[in-house]
Amino acid sequence: MISVEKLVKRYGDVIALDHFSFHAKKNEIVGLLGPNGCGKTTAINCMLSLLKFDQGDIELFGEPVNPNNNDIKRRIGIVPQEIAIFEKLTVIENVDFFCGLYVKDKKEREELVAEAISFVGLDKYKKYVPKQLSGGLKRRLNIACGIAHKPDILFLDEPTVAVDAQSRNFILDGVKKMKESGTTVVYTTHYLEEAEDLCDTFVIMDNGRNIASGTLDDLQKSISTTESITIKFITDYDTLSQDLYTIPNVNQVIRNKDSYNIQFDKHSNNMTKLIEFVEKNALSYSEIRSEQPSLSNIFLELTGKELRD
Repeated sequence: MISVEKLVKRYGDVIALDHFSFHAKKNEIVGLLGPNGCGKTTAINCMLSLLKFDQGDIELFGEPVNPNNNDIKRRIGIVPQEIAIFEKLTVIENVDFFCGLYVKDKKEREELVAEAISFVGLDKYKKYVPKQLSGGLKRRLNIACGIAHKPDILFLDEPTVAVDAQSRNFILDGVKKMKESGTTVVYTTHYLEEAEDLCDTFVIMDNGRNIASGTLDDLQKSISTTESITIKFITDYDTLSQDLYTIPNVNQVIRNKDSYNIQFDKHSNNMTKLIEFVEKNALSYSEIRSEQPSLSNIFLELTGKELRD
């Protein structure tokens, strides 16, 4: 559905995209992640033909992108991070306007508008103007405007920023339903737990490059830490943190208030080796659990940055 190969975009001496590559298959949600300023928005704008690029290739639906190719544009939806609606139009008028950019038949448009409003749960608010809506409801309206024409590819740029928990869950459930209906979704977010739950594959960007891509399992295999074990000791002593480094394959020990988080490298049987250490030193513990690296762990190891840097 989307193929981007070795994309380069310069702003004078600044290289915004440095041979960036990106791919998305039909009926998949791809998380496009990276620190602020890494090039995500530039990449999306190039895919949407809103920006000219210096070199590389972009194909949507197997065809090269072209600002004048309206047939391709009709199959694409965009929900920007900044809410893009008309303040003086009602909910139904807003959705009808944006749907009308792609669908000229009035009867067909009426059906699509009604379906989009129902999809985002705004049936009770059809005649409200935006100033009468909460932030979460405005986000839902923003999404309805972007999906009313039933795009085959949908770009969602941080759609859950600053919304309440109810609206966030509503939006995420809606994205999953869009995937089930056959839509390919490119999803950007600063909430890594959200992305981990929602996305099928991921592309992590930094400095205009694709530094890692694939499923969560693929990304877990690409970093040095492969297992994290948290243990809460009943018995403790001053040099325990240092002694834990004597266990084979340990690369980091983080002491929290009442527990230790022990991170291991790419070797196996780490739990067994930790238990052997506990028994050898006559220690006792009340809790122990093992976890594979989260998307947040992977992101930090690959970029060395918090996502909101």
